[in-house]
Amino acid sequence: MDPFGVELSIISNLNGIFYKNTQKANEELYNEINSRNAFRDRFIPFAVINPIYNGWEDDFKTCRDQYKMKGIRLYPKYHGYNLDNPACIELVKMARDNGLPVSLCLRMVDSRTSSWNDIEEEWALSDVMPLIREVPDAKYMIVNVANNTSLDEEETALLKQADVVMDTSGRGLNNIVGLLETYGEEKFVFGTHSPILDYCTGLLRIQSLRPDEADQKAKEKMLSGNIRRYLNL
Repeated sequence: MDPFGVELSIISNLNGIFYKNTQKANEELYNEINSRNAFRDRFIPFAVINPIYNGWEDDFKTCRDQYKMKGIRLYPKYHGYNLDNPACIELVKMARDNGLPVSLCLRMVDSRTSSWNDIEEEWALSDVMPLIREVPDAKYMIVNVANNTSLDEEETALLKQADVVMDTSGRGLNNIVGLLETYGEEKFVFGTHSPILDYCTGLLRIQSLRPDEADQKAKEKMLSGNIRRYLNL
């Protein structure tokens, strides 16, 4: 973080992707952050919740009240449920009611070069729209937008109205100029998908914008202003 001037980072525990009981990953993250005072000052923890694992409601409450986590992260492809699963919808509504954003990752690793043990299917932006349509007043964070960003007219209008931010780590943001024209700079935040991807790519997608594409004020919003507003920092 320090070489790139990053003061704060949103983090979750990658182990939560592979644990059947994701609460163990949240416990690990909580203990790690609280092992040093400096960690508590630099990290914003998000809980990995699996809504089809028994007791997830208690996990949510523990992460919110005891661990003081500031959002939740879902991995439906890895945990074996669809976004229209009633338990998933209930979880998102619970997050909404508690003012916590829901983070959805469109890709963890490129399926073309990943292990044969990994998932084969990846998400496009349109794949998360049914959940936003079902719970339009929740807060959403869509990260590593790596694939198709095309939406139909109804989906585009829905995304514009929703409280959604997308990070700049995914290669789908190579067309960031067109996306800025459609959705405005308020929808985009600097992101890295670290440690799987690098800091430079997400940063350059913002810094390389010409003045006629985004002025310095817009760039500052995307670098830090938007996420500070979004998380009430």
